[in-house]
Amino acid sequence: MEKDAANKAKLHLPRMGVIAVIGLLDLYGPSFYRPEHKSVEHRFEFAKRHMEMKANDPRFRQYFAVHDIEAWILSQPGLLPSTVRRKLPGTAGNPETVNFDEPPARLLDRCYREATGRKYKKVTYGAELFRELDPAVVREKCPYFRLMADDLVNMAAKALESSKQRQG
Repeated sequence: MEKDAANKAKLHLPRMGVIAVIGLLDLYGPSFYRPEHKSVEHRFEFAKRHMEMKANDPRFRQYFAVHDIEAWILSQPGLLPSTVRRKLPGTAGNPETVNFDEPPARLLDRCYREATGRKYKKVTYGAELFRELDPAVVREKCPYFRLMADDLVNMAAKALESSKQRQG
């Protein structure tokens, strides 16, 4: 995963017209953290810097779903079945602050099991719920998503402006 992102970035960045290569990983997944990287902030800053240095190109941006895309789903609990929604703890209101012991996917799995007797199916339920998300709401409730979205919009705006200046 770590090596793949840098290699893929180096493969695609030289291509004509490529303004950026974007990596997106679950912050919960990588195993290269140091023992002192216990908080979301420390892990995010370390992993982002680490991955971007490996690619060694300012057009490569590494982002992380904090903790996984299920945090984005938790930003809109109204999308969940009501029986599952009732099982959510109060901490789910700030989905990127859910801890590493029970990240959002595990939390949803527990809530689905308690509410329905079935496990949360990331590929099935996650994909259905993801399609229903309102990015503006995710942006409002998930600061790390906002950081990513704003950076992507800024990069695109700069590339557009640069293109307009070249065309004169």
